[in-house]
Amino acid sequence: MHPPIEPYDHGYLDTGDGHLVYWEVCGNPEGKPALVVHGGPGSGCTPGRRRAFDPARYRVILFDQRNCGRSLPHASDPAADLTTNTTHHLVTDMERLRERLGVERWLLHGGSWGSTLILAYAQAHPERVSEIVIAGVTMTRRSEIDWLYRGVRRFLPEQWQRFRRGVPEEWRDGDLVAAYARLMSDPDSGVRARAARDWTAWEDAVISHEVNGHPDAYSDRPSPALQAFVRICTHYFSNAAWLEEGVLLRDAYRLAGIPGVLVHGRLDLGGPLETAWQLAQAWPEARLVVVDDAGHTGSDAMRREIGAALDGFAGTANGR
Repeated sequence: MHPPIEPYDHGYLDTGDGHLVYWEVCGNPEGKPALVVHGGPGSGCTPGRRRAFDPARYRVILFDQRNCGRSLPHASDPAADLTTNTTHHLVTDMERLRERLGVERWLLHGGSWGSTLILAYAQAHPERVSEIVIAGVTMTRRSEIDWLYRGVRRFLPEQWQRFRRGVPEEWRDGDLVAAYARLMSDPDSGVRARAARDWTAWEDAVISHEVNGHPDAYSDRPSPALQAFVRICTHYFSNAAWLEEGVLLRDAYRLAGIPGVLVHGRLDLGGPLETAWQLAQAWPEARLVVVDDAGHTGSDAMRREIGAALDGFAGTANGR
């Protein structure tokens, strides 16, 4: 991790359909452009994400995806309409931001949900991507969603039973993710708050049972951020991110010519290594790095691998 840095520029991207997407730029204005794509969906970017890059060599661009972080309207407001918040809208936002900031090509870095969005953008606009560095590979397939919110119950039956009981009895044998999405749209603020707590209690349980995990990884955020996170997560996952099942793996050939590094923890309980391995098989220019002591939250060794990948790409053409 490099020393903390502050943005030298920031602003809002007007998407033209009622959204203002927050962005900021740090590091060297003449450096290699790199875009940080945060996870969640709905987590928002944090200052710590700036520190993965050498500020002398990178022009680091961060943004809060629609309805979260500093972007407006915020999903914690029940009046905020999420209809125009889909993967395809976010891909369009990224391309508009590239044009707004005058970037020809940029490196993409992110993980977890961010890796799904990175792959969707890179497959739509491969000529605009110089390199990709992903930590914790996901493709948000229905099979992956089902594993995280149902399959993992084999390891955590008591915690999953509490997660299941968080929805009305008549919904418990159906799609729990969709059930939570309905609760997060309830007009009763108490219903929404309770659903957000129950959802993140399950997320926390999964992470806390991984190596290096801690018990409040998801729930330890202010109430507005927590509600926005859960509302956006359930919105995306109940719709399988509006992606045809397996499309990002099927269309990995579109990434031909883009160097990539995929860093994945062998002990990732919520996002098993198989997904990263499958992507590496379909994308010859990608190098898969498996970190034996890491889960979804990473480890010192995982952070070193990510840093080494970013430092290794810092000297290549800067895309301007």
